[in-house]
Amino acid sequence: MSDHHTYKKIEIVGSSRNSIDEAISNAVVEAARTIRNMDWFEVVETRGHIENGRVGHYQVTLKIGFRISDS
Repeated sequence: MSDHHTYKKIEIVGSSRNSIDEAISNAVVEAARTIRNMDWFEVVETRGHIENGRVGHYQVTLKIGFRISDS
């Protein structure tokens, strides 16, 4: 085991019809299906989709940081 850690960041977009919080959770849950060692997320952009004059979807862009295996 190393005495330091090395990390990588990816950028993904999550969405939800209900809330920004749910959009964040949806993105993290999906990323966890294929990415191991996730340690943090950072919301870098918030936006939404408008349908018929109402919020149709909330969208968030996240950067997710994860530790590279064996570091």
